[in-house]
Amino acid sequence: MALPAWKLLGQIFWSFFKIGPVTFGGGYAMIPLIEREVVQKRGWVEGKDIADIFALSESIPGAIAINSASFVGFRVAGIPGAVAALTGILLPTFAIVIGLCAAFLQVRDHPKIEAAFVGIRAATVALIVVAGIKIGRTAVLDKATLLIVIGTIPLMLLVHINPVVLIIAGALAGMALAAVKLRLGMMVPIEHAEPDAFSYKYTDYYVGDGI
Repeated sequence: MALPAWKLLGQIFWSFFKIGPVTFGGGYAMIPLIEREVVQKRGWVEGKDIADIFALSESIPGAIAINSASFVGFRVAGIPGAVAALTGILLPTFAIVIGLCAAFLQVRDHPKIEAAFVGIRAATVALIVVAGIKIGRTAVLDKATLLIVIGTIPLMLLVHINPVVLIIAGALAGMALAAVKLRLGMMVPIEHAEPDAFSYKYTDYYVGDGI
């Protein structure tokens, strides 16, 4: 039985409202929580589609977490859903930042505060790495897609090419490889045949202990 529109919008708002206040490190650190909430818990988006949403969110202007929330909300409930998701993910963070700005100026040089942020930054690196691994499990389908990944990494690290250019190049490479395989009569994989039975389970809070 379909949920009433107002109740569905409330669920969308609350789902994203919970994500912002418990995630440190910006948009990329929110990726695991967004995936857990909308794929594993709510079932609004299939696991094979979430990587496409993240890739599209990264390729357009704006923060990846905000763009992803808008895409998911729109997919679930149209424009009202996008507004609910966007409001939910922005409102708590905005309120917290406003409240902490004045206080932080008073305690920013405290040794324990500095140590806490060192730990938070370290934990954020781990979150981003795990998010990359999760997306890679759905994005790397064969040797061709693996070569695209391997070729993209040095371009980002050594040449510092704009990520948007790399995403467009990846799209063109994917279409070219698909065309070649079809011409040769080969099958073009678009998703993994079987879901990953050992998917990583995320906790609700991500905090770095640096004290």
